[in-house]
Amino acid sequence: MYVAELDMKLHHKKTMKRYIHPYFQLLAVAVLLLASCTNHPNVPSSTKEAKCLPTIFPDYCNVTVPCNIAPLNFMLPADEYEGCVARFTTPDGQQQTYGNGVKVQIPESDWHDMLDASKGKSIKVEVWGQKADEWLSFSPFEIHVAKEPIDEYLSYRLIEPSYVAWTYMEIAQRNLTTFEETQIFNNEITMNDRTIGQCINCHSYQNYKTDNMLFHVRLSNAGTVIVNDGKISKVNMKRDYTISGGVYPSWHPTAKLIAFSTNKTRQAFHTANPNKIEVYDLESDMILYDVETDSVSIVSNDSTLLEVYPTWSPDGKYLYYCKSVPLPEEMSDKDIRSTYAKIQYNLYRRSFDLATHGFGDEELVYDAASADKSVSLPRISPDGGYLLFALGQYGCFHSRHHDADIVCIPMDQYTGTALTAETSSALDLSLLNSDGYSDSYPTWSSNGHWIMLASRRDDDNYSRVYFAYFNNGKVEKAFLLPQEDPEQHIQLLKSYNRPEFMVEPVRISVDEFSKVFK
Repeated sequence: MYVAELDMKLHHKKTMKRYIHPYFQLLAVAVLLLASCTNHPNVPSSTKEAKCLPTIFPDYCNVTVPCNIAPLNFMLPADEYEGCVARFTTPDGQQQTYGNGVKVQIPESDWHDMLDASKGKSIKVEVWGQKADEWLSFSPFEIHVAKEPIDEYLSYRLIEPSYVAWTYMEIAQRNLTTFEETQIFNNEITMNDRTIGQCINCHSYQNYKTDNMLFHVRLSNAGTVIVNDGKISKVNMKRDYTISGGVYPSWHPTAKLIAFSTNKTRQAFHTANPNKIEVYDLESDMILYDVETDSVSIVSNDSTLLEVYPTWSPDGKYLYYCKSVPLPEEMSDKDIRSTYAKIQYNLYRRSFDLATHGFGDEELVYDAASADKSVSLPRISPDGGYLLFALGQYGCFHSRHHDADIVCIPMDQYTGTALTAETSSALDLSLLNSDGYSDSYPTWSSNGHWIMLASRRDDDNYSRVYFAYFNNGKVEKAFLLPQEDPEQHIQLLKSYNRPEFMVEPVRISVDEFSKVFK
């Protein structure tokens, strides 16, 4: 057995059953009993008013959350405080206190009872923090509870933030109503050539469901793993008339069709540039893959420009995508390593005829380059009413660009004439975007009431998942993915890559997926 395989088996204990000695079982029970005694502390009797909100991590002060989200556990800074007590009050007057050290960890059953009692209203939260022998009383805040739920599942790739070298990689799924996380796939189980490694990426689902899904495997055992009505196959989409196999995917909402960009991608790992990593394309086109016939057709293949990030409208009648703007003539023959910061993308779309699989003429939807900007990762809301995308100064890979923000524009503003920053009225996303950190990978929940993004706002190194409530064009304050231990986001040295909503879990096991490689 390889050391890496042993490490993987030990690290991913959630997927394995182990024998536990009775002594340790009793010890665990004792610890739980002790925790239950200390988790409901008394409110301090003597306090000093701090006259400010508590500096809790994650920052859940005055956020709006789904009525089915997992407990919003938090903590005070351990280097400043010795203790923390929090009192939660629901609209019907019920109260409960929590606190163990500097952490506030709420049992799932207690929390969901509070959510049920607070739908459409708010939970009042009061926090006290202990410094030495003194308790500080902070200004109370509210957790607003929306009536609309969030999709129960989320999937993401976990990867080192600077992946010049990597070994273990996984795609995982998380139940958003609890803290349960399980694997969809990992690269150790099927990697047969450790000299080149194996990369897994770009998991994607049809209409938020998992009976039709895919993910890519690259390098060792390369191919695209496609699930078609629950049946698994490994496909090579490379044809002699395409640049590569499929890269960035988007499932048609009703048909067994997947739009892909097909790319020749390169990466640069900077030593001085604050953006640290740059991903750019030497070439990129768009293709349409028919799952039933294993056939690939060309959507567009302009050899002079770059096309990337296809995404379907919810009714399947339009395919949106990003396309580069021609470089100035004096730069057109230069090495891209010296011109990548000048490449900008606009947003286009083509109509689609499901009966013939034919595409209409290209329409320019949003002209970002006219404002010296570049658009990436477009997504249309489930009701077709809003356009969501990431915007930065250049390029199409904004997850490492400090200036990258999320933009949302009502689709009724587009009447056939290209929108620009001047001619369109974008929604106020000041409570969603961070200041000076990368905000990218935007997407919608299936009911259109929750926006999800990957942001590096916490430390500029790790992408973490944030959510924000969306209601009739108003976007509330973004909040971090809840964890059972609020310190987990600090201790987990992985980035959350390509977060995707699902209305159900992937039920195919890692072992079942691995069989298509044998």
